[in-house]
Amino acid sequence: QVQLVESGGGLVQPGGSLRLSCAASGSIFKINGMGWYRQAPGKERELVARIIGENSPAYADSVKGRFTISRDNAKEMVYLQMNTLKPEDTAVYFCNAQVQIHRWLPVESTYWGQGTQVTVSS
Repeated sequence: QVQLVESGGGLVQPGGSLRLSCAASGSIFKINGMGWYRQAPGKERELVARIIGENSPAYADSVKGRFTISRDNAKEMVYLQMNTLKPEDTAVYFCNAQVQIHRWLPVESTYWGQGTQVTVSS
């Protein structure tokens, strides 16, 4: 079984910054992609950023230029640097990963973390 654990959330004022971290552990042969989703009160869960392979990032339009996703493959971790935070960024942020468990079985499974709260408020 694969486990994802997020950290780094908290309360920050508008214009401030936070850095989220996600660590993957368990039976892992290869992580094909990792990303971040968020769910704000009264809204559906949405993609924030994702990175496929070694260096293929993609971002939601609402966070382009403000957020940066990065991945440490050796440590099986992914990060989300969030700058110039706005109140509308307030949400629970979830780590997501697409994992191949067995070398001999090319089947990809999706795993989710439990989420970390980010609150942007004065």
